[in-house]
Amino acid sequence: MIGVKPAYVWDVSQTTGDPIPEATRPTLLFGEAPAGLWDGLAELVRQHGFTVGMVTSEREIGGANGVTDYLAHAVQVRSNMDAAAQVKTLAHELAHVMLHGPGHADAVRHRGIGEVEAESVALMIGAAHGLDTSIYTVPYVSSWATSVEGKTPVEVVQATGERVRAAAVKILDALPTLQVADGTPPGLAQAMDAASTGTRSPEPSVPNLEPAAASAELAVARSL
Repeated sequence: MIGVKPAYVWDVSQTTGDPIPEATRPTLLFGEAPAGLWDGLAELVRQHGFTVGMVTSEREIGGANGVTDYLAHAVQVRSNMDAAAQVKTLAHELAHVMLHGPGHADAVRHRGIGEVEAESVALMIGAAHGLDTSIYTVPYVSSWATSVEGKTPVEVVQATGERVRAAAVKILDALPTLQVADGTPPGLAQAMDAASTGTRSPEPSVPNLEPAAASAELAVARSL
């Protein structure tokens, strides 16, 4: 061993002062899913050539809520969550199918960017159906956005915004479900108050997703 020397380290219990702030952890959604949303998302997954399956617990898929296997062309979601969490996870995995497979020219080179994109799409899909995913999405996106070297978390969210919007619009336009008139995530209303609205017109037959994107960016920034 070369260049090694003893050093003193301290456990947090040996220190004084204000408590060290802990990062907010994603909280699983609870309750029912919007009517028809699971079936609609599952059909879109199948249209992309992937199967949709359920596993009994996260232990079967490496501790995750859901997983997309590009080689086996399979999406799996764990069943030991409430229906709202299951459908949010399926939206997340559908975004991976659409944006991040090895055959996609724009497949991401950093996992953090891919996770930010997929979860942001899930937020938009949930918001368009009145499902508040912010207790899971905001800490999840914040954590992954922080992992991208050379960019601030807000820069990561802003850089992925157009791909997220395009994927969400495509999904919502293909779903037969009842969608709300305003796509602003319900749990991000306060962040929306401070967000400037975009000037791009919304796509026909889908809600305006730009205010939701602005709200998500502000919420991520404030959570760090």
